[in-house]
Amino acid sequence: MRKILFFFIVLLTQLSFAQDNGAIQGTITDENQVPISGANAQILSLKKGTITDFDGKFKLIDIPAGNYSLEISYVGYEKQSQNITVFAGQTATVNVSLKETTGQLNEVIVSLNKQPQKITDVPATVDIIKAAEINEYASFNVGELAARQKGVDFVRSGVLGTGINIRGFNSAFNSKNLQVTDDRVATLVATGLPLGSFETVIKEDIEQVEILLGPNGTLYGPNAHNGLVSTITKNPRNSEGTTFAAGGGSQNVFTTRLRHAQALNDKFAFKINFESTQGTEFKYTDTVYVGNQGYAEKNLDRDFTSLKYGTGLYYKTSEKSELIGYYGHSNSNNIGNTNAGRNQIKDWSIDQAQLKFVSPRLFFNTYYTWSRTDDTYAMNQRTQNYVSFINNGFSEEEAWNRSLMEQWFPTGPDTGIALQRGALFVDHSDRFNAEGQYNNNWGRFHFIGGAQYQRDMADSKGTYLLDQDGPIELNQIGVYSQIEYRIPESRWAFLAAARLDNHELYGSNFLPKLSVTKSLNTGTFRLTYGRGMAVPSILNLKANMFGGLILGNGEGFTLSNGTKIDKLEVETINSYEIGYKGRITKNFYTDINAYYNQSDNFISPLRNIADPANGVTVTHMGDKPIGEVVPGSTGSTILTYANFGHVDTYGIDVGLNYYFTDNFRTSFNYSYFGRDLDKNDLSNDGNLDGKVLETELPINTPTNKFTLGFHYNNKKFYGAIFGRYVEKYDFFSGINIAAKTQDLDGDGVNDIFENQQNGRTWNYGQLGGFTIDSNIGYNFTEKLSAGLNVTNLFDVDIREFVGSPIIKRLISVELKYTVDFFRKKETTK
Repeated sequence: MRKILFFFIVLLTQLSFAQDNGAIQGTITDENQVPISGANAQILSLKKGTITDFDGKFKLIDIPAGNYSLEISYVGYEKQSQNITVFAGQTATVNVSLKETTGQLNEVIVSLNKQPQKITDVPATVDIIKAAEINEYASFNVGELAARQKGVDFVRSGVLGTGINIRGFNSAFNSKNLQVTDDRVATLVATGLPLGSFETVIKEDIEQVEILLGPNGTLYGPNAHNGLVSTITKNPRNSEGTTFAAGGGSQNVFTTRLRHAQALNDKFAFKINFESTQGTEFKYTDTVYVGNQGYAEKNLDRDFTSLKYGTGLYYKTSEKSELIGYYGHSNSNNIGNTNAGRNQIKDWSIDQAQLKFVSPRLFFNTYYTWSRTDDTYAMNQRTQNYVSFINNGFSEEEAWNRSLMEQWFPTGPDTGIALQRGALFVDHSDRFNAEGQYNNNWGRFHFIGGAQYQRDMADSKGTYLLDQDGPIELNQIGVYSQIEYRIPESRWAFLAAARLDNHELYGSNFLPKLSVTKSLNTGTFRLTYGRGMAVPSILNLKANMFGGLILGNGEGFTLSNGTKIDKLEVETINSYEIGYKGRITKNFYTDINAYYNQSDNFISPLRNIADPANGVTVTHMGDKPIGEVVPGSTGSTILTYANFGHVDTYGIDVGLNYYFTDNFRTSFNYSYFGRDLDKNDLSNDGNLDGKVLETELPINTPTNKFTLGFHYNNKKFYGAIFGRYVEKYDFFSGINIAAKTQDLDGDGVNDIFENQQNGRTWNYGQLGGFTIDSNIGYNFTEKLSAGLNVTNLFDVDIREFVGSPIIKRLISVELKYTVDFFRKKETTK
C-alpha cells in the first residue's frame, strides 16, 4: 500500500512539474521555402537540442517557462538566433528561413528521389549546372557546360554535336546514360540515344541540370546504367517575364530565342518558348572506301538548322498541388555521327505531350512522344551505292536517285544486278509512358513507392529495322519502393530501395540499392551499393541496315564453322561507391568519390562476326537461313552486337572548390578510370579466336582527365576560364577507329595503323588533348546583358570523337533582354 501511495505522489509531482513546462516547435526552410532536413535547433543555455525531420519540422519538449535564445544552424547556411518565450503548458511556434552562405553545400537536387533534397543528404555523386551558370554561358548549346563537370567524359563531334559519357565504355551509339527532362524520358524510341540537339526545351527555360554518376535506375527504370542526366525547367510562377535572346558567331551561327512566362492569377500560369538556330559545321568530309579507293561523302550538306517551340500550362489544384500540361516540338537538319558512318539528318521532328500532377504526397505523370523523319540517310552507304552505279555507266541523276535504296553489282562485262542496300532512314516511332508515385513520412522513416509503364512502337517502314510486317511494339512495366531511416541525434541515415522490371522480351529483372550516410558539421560521408541494367535497344535487337550488312541480335547467329553467337541479354552492373562532400576549411570545399563496378553481359559496339578471309560466314539468324532474313545475303560481312562476359572497372572522381572571395573562386576536377578484364572468360573473346586479349574490349575512355577553372562575378561583370586536359586514348566503335598503331590479336603483326585506311574508314589517331575555354559577360542593367564565349581559345588542333572534324576555335556572342510586360504594378493608397 505504501509503495502504491509513493508511486502516486511521484506521478503527481511529475505532472505538476510538467505543467510548469512548455514546448517549442517549428519548420526550418531555405529562402525558396524548401524544407531543410537535418538542421540543428538548440537552446544552448539548457544544453538541449534536436534535428529537423524530412519535412524540416522539429519539436523541443519539457522546456521550463521562460525566455530563451533558440539557435538554428545547418551546413552551408548562416546561423540564426530567435528570441522566444515559453509559457507553462503551451507550445510556442517559430518558423525560420535560413540564408545561404557562399559555398556548395546548400545546393538542392530533385532527381534522386523526385522531390527537393539537400545535396549533402544525397547518397550519390551529383554534378549540378545551375540556371545562373547557364545564363552566363553565351552559347545556344547548353551541352558544352558538361565539359566542366567531374566524372563526365565530354565529347564534341562538331559545332552542334556534343555528348557525355559516364564511367567508361563509350561508343558512337551510347545509350547507357538515361536522360530525362521534366520527368520525360528524353531518348529516341528505336535507338535509345539521347535526344541531344533534338530536345524541345530551350536554354532560357532551364532551371537546373543534374548529372548523377553511377547506377540510378531504382526510381527511373532501365538504362540509368552508368548515370542519369536530368534537366529541370522553370516554373512560370517563379520566373515571370519575357526574354529575348539573339546570338551569333563563327561557323555562320545565328540564333534567336524567346521565352515568356506569366502568372494569370493565383490558379493559372503559363510559359511559351521558341528557338531558331542555324550554322555551318566545321569543314570536314569523311572518306568512304569502296575497296581501297576513297571517295568523299556525296552531296555533303554542312549547314544545320534547329527549330523548337513549346508551351506549359500550370494549374494549382490546392496550395501545395499542381497540374501541369506540356507540349513541345523540335525540327532538326544536321549531321549525325553513328558507329556505321555519318547520317545526313533531314527534317527530323520530335513532339512530346505531357500531363503531370505534383503534390507533397502524390505524383502522377503521363506523356506521349512521337518521332518523324522521311528523308534522313546514311552518307557512307549512299555514297558507296552511288559509286557503284557511276562506275558501271549510269548517269549522274539515275545514280544519285537509285543510291538511296540500291547498290549495283556487276555480273559480267555489260551486265549486273541491283541489290537492296538501302541508305534511307525513315522513322515513324511512338512511345507512351505513365507513372504513379506515393511518398510519406512516419517518424524517422520516409517511404517512396511507385509504378511505371512504357510502350515502345518503333516503325522504320522497313528502312532500317526488321519491321517489314509492321511496327515493333514492346511493353515494359516496373514497380519500385524506397525506405529511408534517419537518426537525428547521431545524424546517421540509411536507405534501402528495390525495383522490379518486367520486359516483354527479357522477363523480370531486380535492381536493389543500399546506402549509409553520416553527416558531420562540415559535410557528409556516404557508402552506397547499386545495381543497374542496360536493356538492349530496339536497334540492337532488330536493326536491318544497308541490306543486312548490319543486323540486330535479337535471335542469335550461327557461323559456318559451327560457332554460336547468343542473342543479346540485359547488361548488368553492380556498383560500390564511397564518397564525401563537405567543407575542408571555411572557403575550401570538396566532393570526392571512389567506385568499383562489376559488369556482366556488356553490350559490345558493332563488330563483324564473319571472317570471310578464313572461310567463316554467317549461315543462320536464329532458326532462319541468312538468305531468308536478308534476300541475297551470303553472310560474308555481318556487323552486329553481342554480349561480352565479365569486366571490372574502377575509378575516382575529385572535385575541389576554393572561394577567395564571395565573387571569385577556383575549381579543380580530376577523374581516373581503370579496368580489369577476365581473360579466362571466353565470352570476352571479341574476335572469336579462342583467346582473350586486353585489346578485345575497348573502354573508349581516357585513363586520366582534369579541368581547372577560375570564376568571377560581381553582379555587373562575370567571366570564367577553363583548362581541360584529356589523356590520349583509343576509341573503337563499329567501323570507326581512332587509335595508335598496334597489334590487336597478339600475333606480333600490327592490325591498326595510325593515319592510314583501316577497313572502311580512315584512322586519324588517338583522341584527346588540352584546350582552354573562356566566357565573359556584362549586365548593363537588370534587363540587358551581353556575353562572349570562346571554345578552344588558342585554336589548338584537337579531335574529340571518331568520324568527326578537328575542333577549331568557336566564338559566340549573345545579347539578352528581359522585360516584364504583364506583371501587375503595385499601388499604394
